[in-house]
Amino acid sequence: MGPGSPSGPAGEEVIQGDAGHEDERPDEYNSDIASCIGSENDGEGTEVKRPTIADIAKRAGVSKGAVSFALNGQSGVSAGTRERVLAIAEEIGWSPNSVARTLSGAASHTIGMALRRPARILGVEPFFMELISGVELELSAHSYALTLQVVADQEAEVALYRRWGRERRVDGVLVCDLRVDDPRVPVLEELELATVVIGSHTGAGRLVSLGSDDAGSVVEAIEYLATLGHRQIARVGGLAELLHTVQRSAAFDEACARLEVTATTIVTDYSGEDGARATRRLLSSAPRPTAIVYDNDVMAVAGLAVAHEMGFQVPADVSLVAWDDSVLCRLVHPALTAMSRDVTAYGAHAARELLNVIAGRPPTSTADAVAHLVPRGSTAPPAA
Repeated sequence: MGPGSPSGPAGEEVIQGDAGHEDERPDEYNSDIASCIGSENDGEGTEVKRPTIADIAKRAGVSKGAVSFALNGQSGVSAGTRERVLAIAEEIGWSPNSVARTLSGAASHTIGMALRRPARILGVEPFFMELISGVELELSAHSYALTLQVVADQEAEVALYRRWGRERRVDGVLVCDLRVDDPRVPVLEELELATVVIGSHTGAGRLVSLGSDDAGSVVEAIEYLATLGHRQIARVGGLAELLHTVQRSAAFDEACARLEVTATTIVTDYSGEDGARATRRLLSSAPRPTAIVYDNDVMAVAGLAVAHEMGFQVPADVSLVAWDDSVLCRLVHPALTAMSRDVTAYGAHAARELLNVIAGRPPTSTADAVAHLVPRGSTAPPAA
């Protein structure tokens, strides 16, 4: 698995990208802060001194400013001094203190992103890997880091945002998978934490959002299949509570009704296993659909395997369409017709807009490119 994978257990933070910048105020100021936070309690009433930048400076024989430069990878110190400072920091067990950052008012140069999806799904779904790659690409160009955290539920995610805001762990957050009446929105508005919501304009409240016209993409796919002659079309959708799932479902039903197509939707958890079960159920039904549209590429690939397993030919017996045109869609046989967009560019766009919000600049755009259909070998007119 490549860099940026968020497939660690719930509650585990993964810091990626460039290191955050520590406070660069004068030594006297940092000294005042150090005197406030240079000790902590061991839980039994005994005060234990916490290693500080001043301790490192004393042992290295350099100023505290030089230590700060060395620890943050900034220019201004020699390679030898940097190595000596880092070695001493490791030896005495020094670590950055979030209280110091709060007292100094320094920016963390870090962006937070919490993902509430099962790790088994995140580990194999190309969409999030491509999205995160784009985010990191843009952030690294501005010397920002990305903190990813997998959370188990809504309460854990809200608690995480409150902690990030209270401790100034991050300068802003990217929010994914907006829910219907999402409780995260009022919390983030209350915290006044710089935020960009990825995926939908509806339901984002006063937060800046970056969305795409999913409804228009769904209509394009259904009109294409109807033009081929399909009159029994099914959709294997994602999580029912997600706002973009609701929007896609409404667009699917409306397009099928307008085109006099029989529509069937099965809701899943986006996993390949759930996609396979849904496909097996659809192909065992009567009348069975002649075309199936999947809400992600992983389920579409699983569906293709099930069709072959059950003895159906693709596209002669059933046509398949995937949402999100990853490399998976092009590696299988036949290659999957897909709704294609540049997800890496989408991630970079989201990061760019968040940096604008952090800097107090207005967003340059709140609309991302629309996914368009790319026909391949998995679609054809239905059998006569």
